[in-house]
Amino acid sequence: MVTTAGTPRARALSAALREARESSGIGLRVLARRLEISHTQISHWENGHRVPGVESVAMILAALRVSPGERERILDLARNTGEPSWLTVGLAGIPQQLAGAIECERAATSITEWSPMGVPGLLQTPDYSGSLLEKVDLPEEDRDLRLVVRAGRSEVLARRNPVSFEALISEAVLREPIGSARIMSEQIAHLLAMSSRPNITIRVIPLRVGWHPGWSGPFVVYEFDGAPAVVHFEHYSSGAFVPVEHDVAEYRKALVRLRGVALSAERSIGCFVQAREEWEVAR
Repeated sequence: MVTTAGTPRARALSAALREARESSGIGLRVLARRLEISHTQISHWENGHRVPGVESVAMILAALRVSPGERERILDLARNTGEPSWLTVGLAGIPQQLAGAIECERAATSITEWSPMGVPGLLQTPDYSGSLLEKVDLPEEDRDLRLVVRAGRSEVLARRNPVSFEALISEAVLREPIGSARIMSEQIAHLLAMSSRPNITIRVIPLRVGWHPGWSGPFVVYEFDGAPAVVHFEHYSSGAFVPVEHDVAEYRKALVRLRGVALSAERSIGCFVQAREEWEVAR
């Protein structure tokens, strides 16, 4: 089953197994002794280097005494790790989609994101993320959990070998109020700070440039070393991961078109400065 390693669903499975064990408070070697298998094998499964079979996953979940609902969610991932494309639907699918995105972010060598209406998740401040989640119909504990998860995502931009991240954002992102004027001012200041990092490029696509491929909606392209690239689409209550070569190639072409109408990184910084000053006045 090694051939399925690297698919978005397989990456989400490895994260789910790791998180289930850690939340149970059981160490890797203790779990290995209970199951009478090598701790190295479990480590490979949790790190995504290998993909366990459904029977092995069920055995792990039983040993960890995972709740029935969580057990079924993780088993569903295990049953379909070989599927290259992955569609998640409904509010229940969002945690799986987020887990898949996080694992793609951790494994990627480069990430390119087009965001027409909001600040990309990797660049959001906690207050900005909180303002977005306040508008989603979720229990408070679920919102709190997602805030914690979102806050840790930016680690991939600052680790020892940081991922290369290119963000293409619409000018509308700087104008649309998410939360208070203070939150917007601090968010744009954060964009300015992040744009100074050598592994991060943030470019603004101005309004009134006419049609471009970004009109079709937001998307992210993850590039990996030794694994196929993946396109990720995220919408209100559904999303999809698509590693199909033809589709990836088309979205790479779309990125070329988007870069062609985007402001340079230097001119984009000027947009950030102006927008921040305007939000400061509105505070």
